[in-house]
Amino acid sequence: MINVLIVEDDPMVAEFNRKYIEQVEGFQCGGWASSVEEAKKYIAEQALDLILLDVYMQESNGLDLLSFIREAGVNVDVIVISAASDMSSIKKAMNFGAVDYLIKPFHFNRFLEALTGYREHISIVRERSLLSQEELDRLIYHKSITKDLARLPKGITKSTLAMIWNCIQQHHKALFSTEDIAESAGISRVSMRKYLAFMTEIEVLSMETIYGTIGRPVYQYQVLPQAEGIINSYI
Repeated sequence: MINVLIVEDDPMVAEFNRKYIEQVEGFQCGGWASSVEEAKKYIAEQALDLILLDVYMQESNGLDLLSFIREAGVNVDVIVISAASDMSSIKKAMNFGAVDYLIKPFHFNRFLEALTGYREHISIVRERSLLSQEELDRLIYHKSITKDLARLPKGITKSTLAMIWNCIQQHHKALFSTEDIAESAGISRVSMRKYLAFMTEIEVLSMETIYGTIGRPVYQYQVLPQAEGIINSYI
């Protein structure tokens, strides 16, 4: 298991990153630090493989942590995730050994690409004592041939999920019910509820419960802003 530390001063962004990490096989979030000094404490106390590092934080600059890691010879890799898109910050991060650099805002697919590429990288490092040229090229240029970035749970198929997502995209109303999409897709309400529950779990959809004057509550769904990037990793 690849142990990841999130270094980010915005709690909401840190939570999004944590949830993203948990969707990628082989990774676990080992903690969250809101400053460089707090991150140094984690580094001293935990065995970390990877740090997701922001550059612009209220009390510190993330590049200072990257500099500290390299000068101290700490055996941990860093992927920078930051709104800092200036060439100076990017060049400095690369010079200090960042293995990847994501500019905010980014699509979930790009996040998955970064983590799965790193997973392949670390797999080669851990399992090989000698490398072929192809394996060395992957390490140097971060070339990844990994497929199926996100796994579907049992009972959810890629083809049906893609079909349901297409029906949702063609639905003109902002809010829709299970019945609305089940009718469009031509599948049972029971099956549709299972797929909509999965899409809510991975934060493609949000769900709202509407209580009427009589009868059972109605569940209304809405597509979330980050939906396309997430769903594309599954279909």
